[in-house]
Amino acid sequence: MEERTGIIAMRGNPLTLLGKEVKAGDPAPDFETLANDLSPVKFSSYRGKVCVISSVPSLDTPVCDIQTRRFNEEAGKLSDDVAILTLSMDLPFAQKRWCGVAGVDKVVTLSDHRDAAFGSGYGLLIKELRLLARAVFVVDREGVVQYVQILEEITNEPDYDATIAALTKLV
Repeated sequence: MEERTGIIAMRGNPLTLLGKEVKAGDPAPDFETLANDLSPVKFSSYRGKVCVISSVPSLDTPVCDIQTRRFNEEAGKLSDDVAILTLSMDLPFAQKRWCGVAGVDKVVTLSDHRDAAFGSGYGLLIKELRLLARAVFVVDREGVVQYVQILEEITNEPDYDATIAALTKLV
């Protein structure tokens, strides 16, 4: 598997990403994850919708919590032809518990813990931690990546305004 360095860090410490980089204009790689009820979910099942993919290391950390709550808030302002997906390596049970406590009900949380299919397919699997890097993708209805934001420092929040602007162009 391809290894990429010099892209992200945690508290200034460099980390290695596994998988091929996905860029704007690329077809969005398909992947299979687990829903909170352990059922398999393929990204291709969202074809026909504009999708925001929010990748976080763990919902049980402060920045991931803030990021997911913010996207949940934004999701409430959007039409049904937009899906906001939050992916992490957290177990489905932990994601379900976190969503219940946080009142997150508009974002779909998906667990990549089983196969790391999303992480390796999008070049976001952190070799040293087996967690996902913090990133945001916007994918159009035809399954083409239109926007990519990979956070150089994984303890920083993404640029929400830039993500919403990219999304707004597609809906």
